[in-house]
Order: sequence, then structure tokens, then C-alpha cells
Amino acid sequence: MSELYNVGKIVNTQGLKGEVRVISRTDFPDERYKKGASLLLIQEGKAPIELIVASHRKHKNFDILSFEGMSSINDVEKFREGILKITADQLQDLPENEFYLHEIVGLSVQSEDGELLGKIKEVLSPGANDVWVIQRPKQKDLLIPYIEPVVKKVDLEHQMVTIHLLEGLID
Repeated sequence: MSELYNVGKIVNTQGLKGEVRVISRTDFPDERYKKGASLLLIQEGKAPIELIVASHRKHKNFDILSFEGMSSINDVEKFREGILKITADQLQDLPENEFYLHEIVGLSVQSEDGELLGKIKEVLSPGANDVWVIQRPKQKDLLIPYIEPVVKKVDLEHQMVTIHLLEGLID
């Protein structure tokens, strides 16, 4: 099976008509959850199930989905805590200088003068811009903002990010 990417988690049912409440993990909910879209439901210890979206709406902080052929709460109750995923061929091309999380995490990071700083272990999204957490050997993690003055080059082919170390980034 090709690689799968998480787009949301079913946290509960919604009403009695077969809708589920999803905490979304995608930047493209309108695309991922549009009528007719195919999603894979992954549950521990069970075979993946393909679900076809029948409807999508927003409610508070949730995406509310229903699936073709499932019109009752009894049809979807067993999906609770399931993870909704898509296959690699469903990923869409991103604009220049935008990346999927799975492309960034694990990349090596070097300064402009070639000093290897560590590897990206996670991406935080606390506000206006993402923050990349760089795991450094025998030192505390380095937090770098994903902004133009800092991140100079992302080379996916060579798995390397080059950054400009602004004053105060490293203590």
C-alpha cells in the first residue's frame, strides 16, 4: 500500500443520521471532505475501510461528515477514534515555498556557513508563522521561525535546509 497521510480524526458521532465529528488535520478541508471524495478509515487492528464523503459542513471547531450508504448513527458509531487518511496520489501540489509536514520533518539543518545544526523533529504552528524544532546533539532543541530572513533554502532532494542564524536564535 502506498504511503498514507492523516487528514483528520473521527472523535464522535453527530446526531442520529450517520454524521461524524472530525478534528481536521488538513489545510484543505474543502478539497478533502467534498462530496464524492475518497477517504481511508484506519483503526487499530482492523483492515482499512474506504469511505466516500456524502456531505460536509462546519460546526464549531469540527468538520461534520457523512458517508455514502451510512444514514444512521448505528452505521458510524464503530468509526469513533478512527483516523481518516488519504493516499500519496491524492496530495496536491503546493505553491512554491510551501511544504507538507512529512516533507520537512527529518530534514537536516545547516547554517549558511555549512555548520550542521541538527534535524527537524517537529513543526509547531503557534501563530502567524510555523516554528521548526531542530533537535541538536547534546544540546537543547533550537526553535527557528519559518520566515524568509531565517530559512534560506529547502532542498528536498538532498534532505537539507539552510538557515541564516539571526542574532539571538542560538543562546
